Amino acid sequence: MYRFALEKLYKWKTSKYRKPLIIEGARQVGKTWLMKEFGQKAYKDTLYINFDSNNRMSDLFAADLDTNRLLLGLELYAEKKIDPQNTLIIFDEIQEVPKALTSLKYFYENAPQYHIVCAGSLLGIALHSGTSFPVGKVDFLKLYPLSFKEFLMATGREQFAGLLSQHDFSMITAFKQTYIDSLKYYYFVGGMPEAVLRFSENRDFNEVREIQKRILDAYEQDFSKHAPNEIVPRLRMVWNSIPSQLSKENKKFIYGLVREGGRAKDYETAIMWLSDCGLVHKVSRVTTPNLPLKAYEDLKAFKLFIADVGLLGCMTGLRQRTLLDGNDLFVEFKGALTEQYVMQQLAALSSLNIYYYTNDRGSCEIDFLADNGESVIPVEVKAEANLRAKSLKTYKEKFHPELSVRTSMADYREEEWLINLPLYAVEELADICTEKLCLLLQSRCSPDTRCP
Repeated sequence: MYRFALEKLYKWKTSKYRKPLIIEGARQVGKTWLMKEFGQKAYKDTLYINFDSNNRMSDLFAADLDTNRLLLGLELYAEKKIDPQNTLIIFDEIQEVPKALTSLKYFYENAPQYHIVCAGSLLGIALHSGTSFPVGKVDFLKLYPLSFKEFLMATGREQFAGLLSQHDFSMITAFKQTYIDSLKYYYFVGGMPEAVLRFSENRDFNEVREIQKRILDAYEQDFSKHAPNEIVPRLRMVWNSIPSQLSKENKKFIYGLVREGGRAKDYETAIMWLSDCGLVHKVSRVTTPNLPLKAYEDLKAFKLFIADVGLLGCMTGLRQRTLLDGNDLFVEFKGALTEQYVMQQLAALSSLNIYYYTNDRGSCEIDFLADNGESVIPVEVKAEANLRAKSLKTYKEKFHPELSVRTSMADYREEEWLINLPLYAVEELADICTEKLCLLLQSRCSPDTRCP
């Protein structure tokens, strides 16, 4: 299995501005595997310490946070010397010893030559629980479930993933049925590493479902174990309402669908908890699609997506035989799976901030707006090969975007202001749009003008 996050870790290792690194992400997205794999590939030695129920580490960090004393304690625990240039120090489940989080500040200030990566379940919650957190003294990396390209690589289709990266759409179109078949599998299996690994080994959909059920059960247990008692029932209600919320034509989150008469103040804390855990993506509406989109955010209107499309399918009872029914899979739940899939791929692109747009009358809705810091790219999602884009045309006439994207099961095609991007290539959206915008800019420059 290969994760693109490894490339970011290599850059972190060689950066002269390197700080201790915290890897964030939902439970079971592969944080521990990633750290160990990176240690094995990039270092001569790895010192792995799991803080869960580790009394020695609790005692070590409880006394004081002198870095020389801590390093000596780590060496005694590991029974070997730590070579700062050639050893990766891994702190796993670091939230179990809050003072270990605090210690990262002192490692950065007093021992920056040591390479330290950290992770933990529900770490987003721990960072808000009153811990003395080393603000500005650590780097962050967010890890998500496997993307579609990573799924292709994990299932033995590395060359197909490579074609997507090369944007060779003439070749991609010639083999589009392979991509479509793999996308169907991805909708069912999703990107949770254990599910992908088992599927890659034996193609057993029943085993995949059992793994997904166990993951969902673990999430529910986390609600009771880690959340404040007073919000646990509301957490469960919000979490279990998400599939029905996404199945609506208007996917704006409706509190009344959680419980009749429900109001924002009843569920805001529960939604924040789920977001901090990495279990949901909260996508806010903007009232005007101008840069920066954050300045035009409507705090009262948003959509909620869960971390993984395979888990959503499990929650909704998506059946295995749907995979055999042509492209019916892509219109199940009125396109909810497709929109979930697209959001999941866009979320993994760190270069983009994602919102959505509706006008005040509700007559024009753009599924996603992608903000890359330089332009706003409207993205309309179609579950089939449907190329009618009424809302996108209305949006174009009013706001005149440089470029728009419609993603569907249709083949790749460029128009003057619109890119038709196949769903299986959504992960390439940022790079393709950057290339297209550069070409548009160059075409408008006079021969005597040097374009950026």
